[in-house]
Amino acid sequence: MQTVTLGLDLGTSGVKALAVTPQGTCIAITYASYPVLTPRPGWTEQNPGAWVKACLTVLQQLVQAVDGYSIEALGLSGQMHGMVPLDADGYVVRPAMLWNDQRTADIIPKIHRCVNRQVLIDRTGNPAITGFQLPKILWMQHHEPQAFARTKRVLLPKDYIGYVLTGQQVTEPSDASGVGCLNLRTRQWDADILSAVNLPARLLPPIVGSSAIIGYLKSTIAEYTGLPEGLPIITGGGDNAAAAIGLGISGAQPERGSLSIGSSGVIFAPVAEPIPDPNGSVHLFCHVDGSYHLLGVTLAAGDSLRWYRETLATHYTYPELMELAALSPPGSQGILFLPHLAGERSPYLDPQARGTWVNLALAHQQSDLIRSILEGVAYSLRAVFSVMQPIANVQTLVATGGGTQSAIWRHILADVLEVPLILPTQANGAAYGAALLAMVGAQIHPDLSTCLQALKRSEQTIAPQPQPSYVEGFYSSERLYATLREFRKLNEHQKDFQYH
Repeated sequence: MQTVTLGLDLGTSGVKALAVTPQGTCIAITYASYPVLTPRPGWTEQNPGAWVKACLTVLQQLVQAVDGYSIEALGLSGQMHGMVPLDADGYVVRPAMLWNDQRTADIIPKIHRCVNRQVLIDRTGNPAITGFQLPKILWMQHHEPQAFARTKRVLLPKDYIGYVLTGQQVTEPSDASGVGCLNLRTRQWDADILSAVNLPARLLPPIVGSSAIIGYLKSTIAEYTGLPEGLPIITGGGDNAAAAIGLGISGAQPERGSLSIGSSGVIFAPVAEPIPDPNGSVHLFCHVDGSYHLLGVTLAAGDSLRWYRETLATHYTYPELMELAALSPPGSQGILFLPHLAGERSPYLDPQARGTWVNLALAHQQSDLIRSILEGVAYSLRAVFSVMQPIANVQTLVATGGGTQSAIWRHILADVLEVPLILPTQANGAAYGAALLAMVGAQIHPDLSTCLQALKRSEQTIAPQPQPSYVEGFYSSERLYATLREFRKLNEHQKDFQYH
């Protein structure tokens, strides 16, 4: 009987599960969605019960799809930074606050008053950031004291699913390094930081390796899904690290990074040592292979195009929007678009940043507007990549995500970033990487390096073409953001003056 391992990725819009052979062939994929709750502007939450229901559904369907195969292990991945507070009995205290929740803006300066910003960057690789889990815990402590008093343990989203499946509450370094208080050198919680912000260390779970067995599948879950009782459940990794390892991106090949265009845009660059950007402009996290990685995020990449379609072009499909964009020349006839529709993460760390178009004229067509969105996202990612390049040694980027399915967007990205893009023939995201980690955890392969060498890969490369209009467009977008930021500060100052 052929063996497979399963990978499960708990995303923001839904959960994906898949089955992979030891040679890396994906033989089945299942998916289920769930809603994002927005009770107030800037707040994003989800019901962990909806996660559980969706996970059990996709696992049940996957078991049926791989009938005749021997399932050896299940690896986990998921959206990073979310907060799932549990009471003493393991029940969820309040809805989970997600990675893109911005309500913690008032908590960030309080953290930096407790822990010097530069000390925080040096120890954890990052300053305090609104989306991270640590500010969410402190927000609950300040604004929902009754809920905080009931909370005995806080888990990350994928680790909550691991708890449901096994009864064990643990995490691993790649996801834990996005909490905001993991010491990157020790790969353990930083007791000094927790003490400084007055949080008990017991709130956070023990940390084990990314390919460790966290526990074994409960009999009740096995009976419901059809999975083998006692199936090893592997800790896995945060979504970006798991997706990267699925693309063969590890510390062993630091010249190879990745670029993902989904709801957000992400550049991933492996590095051997935990050396952060001095300004904390891009993230530094642990990788699942024992190395580290830089991560830069522009929050509204595919979401910018989705917003345009849902707001201004509802009768067009995405392929039709791309066909229109191709009618506009590089530079979009002078239009600039800043994709800061959800604030911005890297490199500005500015939750108050907002999107804008400039240079609009009567002569412009819809094609120019659409192309300017594609270019604006690329410029935003160029700002991220420019910060990474002095620290990392990335020479090529593996392109994944829904946005990179568009030929015109791929070429814009390659030309703006001035780096070759590699298109993998098989890119199944974080769930695929979680399945590979499950192979190591189940000893199908003795280690991750051997596992990656066993995979069959086929790729093609898009070479960048020099485009002077993109060089000017990038620098113009940088100046535009700086101008708007100063205008916002001036406007806020005038409001304060009028108030007083």
